[in-house]
Amino acid sequence: MRRRVRLVLLCFVCGFCSLLYAFSQLSDSLEERESGIKTPRSTAALRSGRRARKGAGSVGLGERRQSSRYSISIKPTEKMHLAVVACGERLEETVTMLKSAIIFSIKCLHFHIFAEDQLHKSFKDILDYWPFPEKFKYTLYPITFPSENALEWKKLFKPCASQRLFLPLILKDVDSLLYVDTDILFLRPVDDIWAFLRKFNSTQIAAMAPEHEEPRIGWYNRFARHPYYGKTGINSGVMLMNMTRMRRKYFKNDMTTAQLRWGELLMPLLKKYKLNITWGDQDLLNIMFFYNPDSLFIFPCQWNYRPDHCIYGSNCQEAEEEGISILHGNRGVYHDDKQPVFRAIYEVLQNHSFGDDLVHSLLHPLEQKLQKTAHTYCGRIHQVFIKRLTKSIKNHYGTRSKGI
Repeated sequence: MRRRVRLVLLCFVCGFCSLLYAFSQLSDSLEERESGIKTPRSTAALRSGRRARKGAGSVGLGERRQSSRYSISIKPTEKMHLAVVACGERLEETVTMLKSAIIFSIKCLHFHIFAEDQLHKSFKDILDYWPFPEKFKYTLYPITFPSENALEWKKLFKPCASQRLFLPLILKDVDSLLYVDTDILFLRPVDDIWAFLRKFNSTQIAAMAPEHEEPRIGWYNRFARHPYYGKTGINSGVMLMNMTRMRRKYFKNDMTTAQLRWGELLMPLLKKYKLNITWGDQDLLNIMFFYNPDSLFIFPCQWNYRPDHCIYGSNCQEAEEEGISILHGNRGVYHDDKQPVFRAIYEVLQNHSFGDDLVHSLLHPLEQKLQKTAHTYCGRIHQVFIKRLTKSIKNHYGTRSKGI
């Protein structure tokens, strides 16, 4: 009997001690959370982030400053890749384009800048000085073409313009990319055009806008001596690419019954059509997508708005309804007096400094300039040029106030 009593008492004591230990562990865990001690999962994430940054490769100072500000409390976001090719006297134009991309964009941007060697230092001096390193990083590349035909490719149209054709082969680790000409200005977040990637169907590899909306003034349908996409051709000044698909795809063509991959197709196309093309690499892209129309996604003209959309009267209905999303100042209109609306927008963005109030330093000066352009066809519809920009500024301050 006494033995049973002792056994019951021993079990009771052991159980009580176990219960005290459990409460002690729970109390310690709660104290650690309140004091901000990292969990093993957080520590692993931190180590992973360090390894990722260590292997990031050669980048500009914007990347290095950004890395030092990362903490495990910041959630990783999708990165958007934007490429541009700058040669000759295109430095200031390119810098203004990059500035316009940064102002409104939400997700982080990675700029891939292909430039002649003499421009590299100038790009670094400017971009390393810019604030908001968490919003962008950049990588500088030399201009490179296949060695056996390098000079022919470089002089195909404007200096270095055909470099864009080789981006899927050079940027092998980049899945998707937005290529733009140097004379592009973003009037809304890059995020919005980047979102078109999710609208691609299973066969589409790239997106561009039509060269013309009005066939009566179209160039390709009136003068082209080679195949071109659709009724009026496509303009390659703004080109969104799923480069993983581009590298994998076999393209139909008129040179062989066998389908060829992107890298195999470029030189044969140039050899066959070089005497018939006027606009260089853009013509080659038109030929490619003529034979592979199911591979192209067409976005509206407001995403590549050029002087042709207004100099003979307004012919971009989407821009009239929603405003201009991306301005394309081809024909050198940012630097002459032929289209003062385009020049006004360029100069206001060029003179804008990061941190300045967007309403008083950008929108109001622009509105004043545009009122003086009513003597031109484009100036008569100047509200179209600031409609989307006004909304972008409003959304910008709304987003900032929410702490996003």
